[in-house]
Amino acid sequence: MGGEAGSATAAAGFEGRVKSLGLVFEDERKGCYSSGETVAGHVLLEAAEPVALRALRLEAQGRATAAWGPSAGAAAPAASSEVEYLNVRLSLREPPAGEGILLLQPGKHEFPFSFQLPSEPLVTSFTGKYGSIQYCVRAVLERPQAPDQSVKRELQVVSHIDVNTPALLTPVLKTQEKMVGCWFFTSGPVSLSAKIERKGYCNGEAIPIYAEIENCSSRLIVPKAAIFQTQTYLASGKTKTVRLMVANVRGNHIASGSADTWNGKTLKIPPVTPSILDCCIIRVDYSLAVYIHIPGAKKLMLELPLVIGTVPYNGFGSRNSSVASQFIMDMSWLTLTLPEQPEAPPNYADVVSEEEFSRHVPPYPQPPNCEGESCCPVFACIQEFRFQPPPLYSEVDPHPSDVEETQPVSFIL
Repeated sequence: MGGEAGSATAAAGFEGRVKSLGLVFEDERKGCYSSGETVAGHVLLEAAEPVALRALRLEAQGRATAAWGPSAGAAAPAASSEVEYLNVRLSLREPPAGEGILLLQPGKHEFPFSFQLPSEPLVTSFTGKYGSIQYCVRAVLERPQAPDQSVKRELQVVSHIDVNTPALLTPVLKTQEKMVGCWFFTSGPVSLSAKIERKGYCNGEAIPIYAEIENCSSRLIVPKAAIFQTQTYLASGKTKTVRLMVANVRGNHIASGSADTWNGKTLKIPPVTPSILDCCIIRVDYSLAVYIHIPGAKKLMLELPLVIGTVPYNGFGSRNSSVASQFIMDMSWLTLTLPEQPEAPPNYADVVSEEEFSRHVPPYPQPPNCEGESCCPVFACIQEFRFQPPPLYSEVDPHPSDVEETQPVSFIL
C-alpha cells in the first residue's frame, strides 16, 4: 500500500490521475445476501501520480421503485412510488482533523470495508416492466478540484421462503365443468379436475400434475398446463399488472365422448424470481393453470395458487404429523369423477363369455315368451347401461374392506 501525506500545502497542485478505481467483495462466489448477513470487501485504487482527495466513502442503498408515465392521450399524470430498505454510509478514508486534503502517493491502495445488513426482512431483488427492487454498493472518491469518481456493484438480495412450512405443504385441488355451445344448441359438458401435491416449490423442481378431463361435448379438445407469473405494481394509488407465461406443457387430444387422466404429468419450473409477497408496492405471484382449449368456445381454466420458494422441499416436513389430512385429501380426489356416467366393473372378459361380448348379441337376451312393457329391449338397454351389476366372483376377496379402510391412499411422488 502506498504512502499518505496529510499536509494541505503539500497537496496543493497535486490533483493527480487515478488510473483505476474498483470494488470487490470478499467472497465473489457468493450469489446473494439475506437479512442480518455481513457484506465485506475492498475498494481498490491505483494512482498514476500523487492524488489529492477530500474523502473516500462507501454507500450501500436498497429501494423498491414503481413508476410509469401517463397513457397516450390521457390527462392523468405519471405515477411513482418508492420504498427504502437499506441506507448505509461508511467513511473509508478522510483527512486528519483540521486538514481538508489527503494526499495519496502513486501506487496501489486497498481500503477494506464491512457492514451488516438490517435484521428486518429485506425484499428479494427484482426488475420488472414498471418497477424494480435493487440493492447496490458504491465507493465514492471526493476530490477538491475535480469531479467525484465512483464505482458501483449490484448486491443481490433474497428473502428466503421455506416450502416446508405447513401452509406450503398443503395440496391444492380444484374442479370445474363447462357447457359447450349456446342457447339450445349445446353439445354437452367438458369437465376438468386438477390437483398438485403441495403449494410450495423451488426453481428447478418438476411439479407433478394430477388431472382428470372428460369430454362429453361434440368437439375435439386439447388439455394444457402452464406456470404464470403475475407482477403487480402500485404507485400513486394506481395499479399496473403484467402476466407472463414462464413454462408450459401440452397433453393429448381428447375426442368427443372420451376422457383422459394425468397421473403425475410433470412441468419443470425454470429459473425465475422467487415469489415476492412482502413488498407494499411490488408483488410477484405465481399460479399453475390447467386449462382446456375448446374450438369455438372460451377455454376452461383452473388456476392453482403456487409459491416459488428458496428453501427446497426436504421430503419430511410435516408429512408424519398430517397423515390423516393427506388421507382425507387423497380420498376426496377420488370423488371428483362425474356421477352422471357410472364406471363399468373391471375385467368383464374374465366373467362374461365371448358370445355375450359379441357386437350383435345383447348381453341380456330377451326371453322368448316375454310380455309387457318392462321387457322392451329399449328399457333393457337403459337398465343395463345405468344399473349393470358387478360380476359375481367365485374366489374370495383378497383385500377385505376392513384392510382397505385403514390403508392410506397417496400419489406417487
